[in-house]
Amino acid sequence: MESNLHSLFFLGGYDLEMLTIKQMLEGREGCAIMDKHLRWDNACLSVYQEELSRYADTDVGIYGIELQEDIAIPSNYHRIDHHNDWADKSSSLEQVAEIVGVELNHYQLLVAANDRGYIPAMGALGASKEEIDDIRKKDRAAQGVSEEDERLAEMAIAENLNAYKGVTIVKAFSSFFSPICDRLFPYQRLLIYTDSEWMFYGEGTTKLAEELTSEIKDRHVYHGGGPAGYIGAVRGAFTTKDIYQFVNIIKQRYE
Repeated sequence: MESNLHSLFFLGGYDLEMLTIKQMLEGREGCAIMDKHLRWDNACLSVYQEELSRYADTDVGIYGIELQEDIAIPSNYHRIDHHNDWADKSSSLEQVAEIVGVELNHYQLLVAANDRGYIPAMGALGASKEEIDDIRKKDRAAQGVSEEDERLAEMAIAENLNAYKGVTIVKAFSSFFSPICDRLFPYQRLLIYTDSEWMFYGEGTTKLAEELTSEIKDRHVYHGGGPAGYIGAVRGAFTTKDIYQFVNIIKQRYE
């Protein structure tokens, strides 16, 4: 680490926003990046235990970006997030930009909007269809979505889509749901699930978050994106029986 280090950033699970943050910080004087190439389901602060201990309670500002704080944090640690109890915050990219004094360009603003409010938020910034398609494609790739996952998304839509009066439900063949979301947008309400996880998108997200307060507190459920954003289960946090019960509750609610 350089002697003039004043800010240390721990990167969380990969998506386009996280990679854009990394690119923005690379080579910036006084800043250092710690990157363990994490996914959303293993993005925990404990992965950075060694680095955290080394700089704990020093003059170096430590910033954990979208990390689950599963260990004790030192006095100089700062959370950067916009999910769950931080869902009213600006995007992580915007928060980091403010910390390091960077004015985001048009592309970065679209990346931030995508992560904060998906396609509608990008549209509100005047993004063209080509720009939106490009951002969504890059985001899926950054998450680790493969060509096979894209094919499985098309198969799930063709074989497992059920459209009810107020909600569309799809059982996925892959743990990556974004290829299904992107293909079905625009939607009013969308529920995607497998035997080990579920995710609800669109109108009614806030109401579900209110109903699942204890599950959110226990870190079994997470949400973000505003009133018409998303809410879903952490993979493996519920039994298959529990997931199917949730699917049935949603189905009956909107039939």
